[in-house]
Amino acid sequence: MNPPDTATADELPGIAPRLRDLRRGRGLTLETAAQWAGLSPAHLSRLETGHRQPSLPMLLGLARIYGTTVSELLGEMPPERDAIVRSRRTERAEADGWTYQQAGGSGRAMQALRVRVPYGTQGDLVRVHPGEEWLYVLEGPLRVILGDTVHDLTAGDSAHFDSLTPHRIAAVDRGGAELLFVHTLLQSPTAELCLGSGAHPR
Repeated sequence: MNPPDTATADELPGIAPRLRDLRRGRGLTLETAAQWAGLSPAHLSRLETGHRQPSLPMLLGLARIYGTTVSELLGEMPPERDAIVRSRRTERAEADGWTYQQAGGSGRAMQALRVRVPYGTQGDLVRVHPGEEWLYVLEGPLRVILGDTVHDLTAGDSAHFDSLTPHRIAAVDRGGAELLFVHTLLQSPTAELCLGSGAHPR
């Protein structure tokens, strides 16, 4: 097993240059993109050089900022833009123990995923960013922390919140949790107004 900061490019081939190219294409500096994603510039730099593997929460945050989807970040072929998404046409993918499956089409203002949350992984990662998030617990239990308030959810429970609220999610027991997850992508002129403009990218 590789130590956390050793090269992991083989695990997610091609993602490092895509992350760098997307950031530059958005006209963002390393510092600005890292701030919006809730990462340190050094951490984002390691992701862009392939020296660290991004977790699914990190990929979700970066996809939101760059106005794309996790699937496209991972280099998967986007499904045809259709109102219907067939389960047989989507594959499960894994990043740092988190497993996801596309549950919506590409090129939309929202991204829908079916997510498997592992126990004890990234449970302390706090995220803050413009937009909204909605989740529905298929199999739990799941802990959702919004600001200073802790919510324990079970199957059938849901949460819908402004993602400027500091938040994190974690599976409560070793069996993990499974949920439907929808979040907005930052790819509209309104989103640019919310985020402000970045300086010239590196």
